[in-house]
Amino acid sequence: MKIGYLRVSTEEQRPDRQIDALSPICDQLHVEKLSATAKSRPVYERIVNSLSAGDVFVIWDLDRAYRSAKDALNDLDRLRARGIEIQIASIHIDTSTPHGMLIFTFVSGLAEFERRLLSERTKQGLAAARRRGTRLGPPQKMTEMQVRAAIRKIATKEASIAEIAALNGVHPSTVARSIKRLVGEYADAQG
Repeated sequence: MKIGYLRVSTEEQRPDRQIDALSPICDQLHVEKLSATAKSRPVYERIVNSLSAGDVFVIWDLDRAYRSAKDALNDLDRLRARGIEIQIASIHIDTSTPHGMLIFTFVSGLAEFERRLLSERTKQGLAAARRRGTRLGPPQKMTEMQVRAAIRKIATKEASIAEIAALNGVHPSTVARSIKRLVGEYADAQG
């Protein structure tokens, strides 16, 4: 049997492209929705453990199933010892042939190299954005004006943090964090 494994990193991502590509060539498809960096991948583990000699484990692309070249090659060795081969559909690799084994090994190394380059470029981009003063992360829940008003109300005992939170539709810890952030920015500016 040919068993297809598909993975998308988040619930919002759609596996349609992988489904369309693997449906015609697989007897079964199994979809997992979680990051490749997750410590446990229950769908992947269940499928790999249920494969029998003569089965073929089919993936669309190497990074849909493996985090590193070492992971890919170790799993390939374990599967082949049980009489199971791997196919990478997007580039027509079949590990049952010597050529397929060579290309699988080579592609595993390239995929890891690409992941590391992407990680490095991302880190460099974030560092460059920080140097330019760009604030990273989700938008603030309270504007600077709201935080300044909150500080005045607390200082004059006009309102408590809980009351300010209710007025602004946020959690009290958000008010406290926002005040701390603004005070810290002011202190940094004073140098």
